[in-house]
Amino acid sequence: MKTQLKRFVASCAVCCIAGAAFAQSHPPLTKEAAQQADKKQDLSKCPVMGGAKDPAQRHTAAGGMTNGDWWPNQLNLDMLHQNSKKSNPMGEDFNYAAEFQKLDLAAVKKDIKQLMTTSQDWWPADYGHYGPLFIRMAWHSAGTYRVTDGRGGASDGTQRFAPLNSWPDNANLDKARRLLWPIKQKYGRKISWADLMVLTGNCALESMGFETFGFAGGREDVWEPQKDVYWGPESKWLGDKRYTGDRELEKPLAAVQMGLIYVNPEGPNGKPDPLAAARDIRDTFGRMAMNDEETV
Repeated sequence: MKTQLKRFVASCAVCCIAGAAFAQSHPPLTKEAAQQADKKQDLSKCPVMGGAKDPAQRHTAAGGMTNGDWWPNQLNLDMLHQNSKKSNPMGEDFNYAAEFQKLDLAAVKKDIKQLMTTSQDWWPADYGHYGPLFIRMAWHSAGTYRVTDGRGGASDGTQRFAPLNSWPDNANLDKARRLLWPIKQKYGRKISWADLMVLTGNCALESMGFETFGFAGGREDVWEPQKDVYWGPESKWLGDKRYTGDRELEKPLAAVQMGLIYVNPEGPNGKPDPLAAARDIRDTFGRMAMNDEETV
């Protein structure tokens, strides 16, 4: 019994001495060292990139230099293949004009106007009416058009894709399109997203007592983001590097800042200067094919 007690005491002494020695050789992490350790574990915590290696240790192109990085001046031929008929989800022989002729437009408008006042729990209608939201959706679909190069506008339904679907000015318009999804499902290929968004804007105006000129269909959807449209040189939302000299806006652009449809409603760069705002308004809306009378 005494022998066992001696062994136990000796073991405790050894553990204490070893612990003290280990503590001296491995002092507590400093705040900076702890932050570095956390950074190294960030990838392992990610559900997508969990356990990913450093870029230098990878054997794929992910995170590495692309051909465009190595040869930035090469001719980009991807433009020739965008929205190819081979990748058309409707099929190569799809004829939208023929499908649109089969559409009962009056029935579609009736469904849209019923939707207008059917508030949803997941995104309640302001004052029980989705009209203003739908008008904004249609206006922002058409409002990207610029006369300088004829690009943008409502003709392709590109509001569904990047970068337009993520522009600050288009915030929450995904909700407007989601509200329309049951109607798009019901009528399918007989009406494009491009036509449906514009028609819904018309119906919203009519449902609130405004008399429109009518509706003309025929806008064919694209099915992937367009790579051939230049939206500006900025790398940050709401940047305005598009201006030079005495506030000269770069062609072919019309909007005043990256991610806006037209002008900043708070004034140039958010500054409430009426005279400077008037200059921006005339320039921008003029590039959107509107004269002074139409703008006002």
